[in-house]
Amino acid sequence: MQKLLQISPKLLVINRKKLLLAGFCLVSLLAQGADPVGVTFLRSLDSSLIGSGVAVVQAEAPLTTSGTDWEVSPLAVGLPSSLFTWISSTATNAGIFTNSSGTESFHADEVGNNFYGTAAGVAPGVAHIDNYEAGLFYNSRVQSLTAISGKIVNQSFVFLGPTTTYDQDYDNYADHFKTLFICGAGNSGPPSAPATCYNGLAVAAYGGSSSTGPTTDGRSKPDITAPGSLTSFSTPLVSGAAAILLQAANRDDGGSSTAARAGDIRTLKALLLNGAEKPADWTHLAATPLDTRYGAGVLNVWNSYRQLRGGKQALVTSSNNGIGGAHLPPNITNNLPTRRGWDQNTISSGITSDTVNHYLVDLRGATNRTFTVKATLVWLRQQGQTTINDLDLFLYDAVSDTLVGSSQSAVDNVEHLFLTNLPPSRYDLQVLKNGGLTKRVTPSETYALAFEFGPPEDARIANPQIAANQFQGRVIGEPNQNYAIYKTAAFASWSPVVTNRTSGDGFFDFTDSGASTHRFYRTKLVP
Repeated sequence: MQKLLQISPKLLVINRKKLLLAGFCLVSLLAQGADPVGVTFLRSLDSSLIGSGVAVVQAEAPLTTSGTDWEVSPLAVGLPSSLFTWISSTATNAGIFTNSSGTESFHADEVGNNFYGTAAGVAPGVAHIDNYEAGLFYNSRVQSLTAISGKIVNQSFVFLGPTTTYDQDYDNYADHFKTLFICGAGNSGPPSAPATCYNGLAVAAYGGSSSTGPTTDGRSKPDITAPGSLTSFSTPLVSGAAAILLQAANRDDGGSSTAARAGDIRTLKALLLNGAEKPADWTHLAATPLDTRYGAGVLNVWNSYRQLRGGKQALVTSSNNGIGGAHLPPNITNNLPTRRGWDQNTISSGITSDTVNHYLVDLRGATNRTFTVKATLVWLRQQGQTTINDLDLFLYDAVSDTLVGSSQSAVDNVEHLFLTNLPPSRYDLQVLKNGGLTKRVTPSETYALAFEFGPPEDARIANPQIAANQFQGRVIGEPNQNYAIYKTAAFASWSPVVTNRTSGDGFFDFTDSGASTHRFYRTKLVP
């Protein structure tokens, strides 16, 4: 048996299921003061986004053949024991550490530190942590379709051996209970189960040892990347980001009465992927939506949150087309009111027809700039199905009726577009559900779409004037976005004036009753 502090993987047999730990390290990137995933910037704008109210799960494989060392120590992560329940095949203990369920694991402590630890965690305000021994978790929860209390599950381990059974079990559970499994892809070779399930998120390690895709059956995994020496420690960064987005969704940050749809695992997954930043050597093809090393890119929760705050944007119109037929932009004038946002919707196709949902964005008024388009489409492998409905993603220039780009994987339940240097025009973002006998598993499919036509446009203050000792001005920026106004007399410090949301035309007016001609004003985009 290798020494505990070595980074080499450990092979263990737990409840007759072989598990390979995804790695071990005592270094926390966030604890070093860096902001590799956009968390510090996000919380500088909204300090309450810490995963509050969200119950999470951490499944951990033992480090040694004793089978007992898999538990998180509350002291190690700076949280009270009352927030934990430890669950193994021998015992369940709530709020008591040490306990008879197992013993402390340094690996579990470091995963917990990056996930929800008070010093380094992405989501230090989670409501509760169920810490499971991994073998018990798979056998008695996932495989048996037994409900758990948390919606976000971190799994910093991989299985050995064939993946088909594991993938099917996890996909069945995810679809049945709408649970998001976030899994380390592995530290070498192709991605391994449970990260290879369709409905979860496979996480690679940016700047560290990591598995590269595709999967053995040709699917695009990993899904996303986060900084870490090994995937054990990049994975909880993504889990923490998911908890933050779920907290935001639960409080209707995605729009009035949108909590259920914004917090759906399809929406969370689409937002996380679409917010990712692209490394310089990121690449993909229409038939393979994600990069084999980075997935959609490197996690950035601020970007994802900004798209959530763009609001639920319902499709503009829908059209039916012959199987494999043309699906040009519709001859209508309606457009979405914003350049970024999300939707969760259902689309149906027939034996003899494809269906297209159209999302039209008019950028013709934004002259003297170019745009980068990111769009991600996510749906689930349905419970009991061995394959998936085939959905595709297209972007058309609706002025010239020309195809700009597409994502048309035949095997993935994720489609992704990343297109740069697009000129101002009117664009039609299309979600297509293939009909027919081979690409249509069920008549309808529920999907989530996240999109952004960026980068964000700098706001400016126009029409400044003083009237009756009041400063009056107009903030001009992107439509339906929040901007904060600040003022100063000497630049040493800035005081807030007001935060407001721009109209569908991209502006709002404001006044400051205490103004003078010697005061300065500025504005910036905020959550």
